[in-house]
Amino acid sequence: MSAIAWISVCSLAVWMWLLLGQGFFWRTDQRLPPRAAPGSWPSVAVVVPARDEAGVLPLSLPSLLAQDYPGEAEILLVDDGSSDGTGELAAQLSAHHGGLPLTVVSPGEPEPGWTGKLWAVRYGIARARARGPEYLLLTDADIAHAPDSLRQLVSAAGTAGLDLVSQMARLRVASFWERQVVPAFVYFFAQLYPFRWINRPGGRTAAAAGGCVLLRTEAAERARIPESIRQAVIDDVSLARAVQRSGGRIWLGLAEGVDSVRPYPQLGDLWRMVSRSAYAQLRHSLLLLTGTVLGLALIYLAPPVTLVAGLLFRDTPAAWAGGLAWLVMAGTYVPMLRYYRQSPLLGLALPFTALLYLLMTVDSAVQHYRGRGAAWKGRTYSRPVAEPDAGGAQDAMRGPDLPPGAAQDL
Repeated sequence: MSAIAWISVCSLAVWMWLLLGQGFFWRTDQRLPPRAAPGSWPSVAVVVPARDEAGVLPLSLPSLLAQDYPGEAEILLVDDGSSDGTGELAAQLSAHHGGLPLTVVSPGEPEPGWTGKLWAVRYGIARARARGPEYLLLTDADIAHAPDSLRQLVSAAGTAGLDLVSQMARLRVASFWERQVVPAFVYFFAQLYPFRWINRPGGRTAAAAGGCVLLRTEAAERARIPESIRQAVIDDVSLARAVQRSGGRIWLGLAEGVDSVRPYPQLGDLWRMVSRSAYAQLRHSLLLLTGTVLGLALIYLAPPVTLVAGLLFRDTPAAWAGGLAWLVMAGTYVPMLRYYRQSPLLGLALPFTALLYLLMTVDSAVQHYRGRGAAWKGRTYSRPVAEPDAGGAQDAMRGPDLPPGAAQDL
């Protein structure tokens, strides 16, 4: 066979392995496990780190204030040095809407060795622990919750004996670029961290979605959260791994009734979100970056390229293998597109989206070597730590190189 045919056959073989051997990552049926109301509802402290979030708080905070939770619950919004009146707006929204009690606190500037969000989470958890809650709900300022969200999370944790329950919020898909990039973000994340592997008892794969994490306070103390992951830029995966290593049971699935309200109308908005820490996922290794680029090219770009080349040069094996690989790729993407209520035809555009993620990852490396590191909301971390345990990422990946940008919290 020709070299093009060999490339197409290799790509098809990889896709058949991904279809059957990567934890059925492409399925979207991992939702909250069976749950029953507890005899008595445990107390919960909701910790919301917020930095310059005045634009989204009116859409998200009222949903937390309106939680229909039968037990004792309160909200601590940690105003992390905002310059847009985030704290004042939160207090006004609380006074207007009522509901769960809200306290706005401020942690001051991060101490050396802490990333900004985790510094805010640390302060919020410390304030919450003084009140002795049984659970902590860590949720981002751009996440809107259905009225029964907290009740469902606590019921699931108690019924299944889980120490960490996390839901991947349904992200906004309104603009052209959001439709192109956002469903693929969740698809890539699930490919890198298959939810079934995370959720099986005794599994070694660990991940969480930082926008919605219910954490048993006892488990947080046992895992020394967040001190043990204080330098992590990809904090949600690090948090789940710390809980799992300390003996806790974790669960991650797709959400119903937990939605991100943050808009990403332009490609540049999404580009900055992914590229800010994609190179950290590769532990700032040029070798891993090279492998990732080659892996992405073989898995996502080779199928359409070899199909077209096979047709142009009348190379039947290349055309058939490339076309089949492209169809398998598109087919595995369809369930995620349906979850996001998008046309299945977008599955055929996945190679183009993967090319964007490849370029975002390379740009992340370029920014790192220019000294900008992982930048977020006016703060720059020159040498962030992607994971507390470098070997753990390999446990999750057991397969070909996957998009590192998928491990970010979008």
